[in-house]
Amino acid sequence: MPFEDNIFINCPLDADYQVLLRPILFTIIYLRFTPRIALERMDSGESRIAKIIELIGESKYAIHDLSRIQAMQPAEIFRLNMPFELGLDVGCRRFGNDKHAAKQCLVLEAERYRYQAALSDLSGSDISAHNNNPKKALTAVRAWLVSISRPDAVGATKIWESFANFMAKNHKSLRARGFSNREIQDLAIPELIQCMVQWTARNVHDA
Repeated sequence: MPFEDNIFINCPLDADYQVLLRPILFTIIYLRFTPRIALERMDSGESRIAKIIELIGESKYAIHDLSRIQAMQPAEIFRLNMPFELGLDVGCRRFGNDKHAAKQCLVLEAERYRYQAALSDLSGSDISAHNNNPKKALTAVRAWLVSISRPDAVGATKIWESFANFMAKNHKSLRARGFSNREIQDLAIPELIQCMVQWTARNVHDA
């Protein structure tokens, strides 16, 4: 997987975020990039932070979603993993080798200016808000990829329609292979990525 095509994804990994993660992954693959995410391999003996540092170092691009940094209920501790990994990525760009100086990233949030209260060092940076809407997340990722490398890419609406088509066809295919609806809903990220790669290889010719 070449450095120039890799996109590190820093986002919540809980089940509730899957509705946003799926179209983000699909857009990356549709536009001929390679998503790199901590869940891409499962080795209980591997240090999570070591894996994340490795993925960041191997990826020219990154997407950092800070939409879950706010605590959702009283006494709940807000999540620091996402801003921490963003800091690692920015540090890699600044202190890494020559190729790392070319790294670029997209920062996503649920609301456009909310992050400034928690991470004021990012004030003045371009942030894309998805409002927890899957199609808006897809659109934001597509717009960013167009700006950095894919100026002739098809529109967000076509990618969204292709994503919906993939989801329907993939569900049917997995059911035929003996998966339950629950197993399809909880499909492991490496399997989902492989399904997307195979489907786009067969069906996408004009990204």
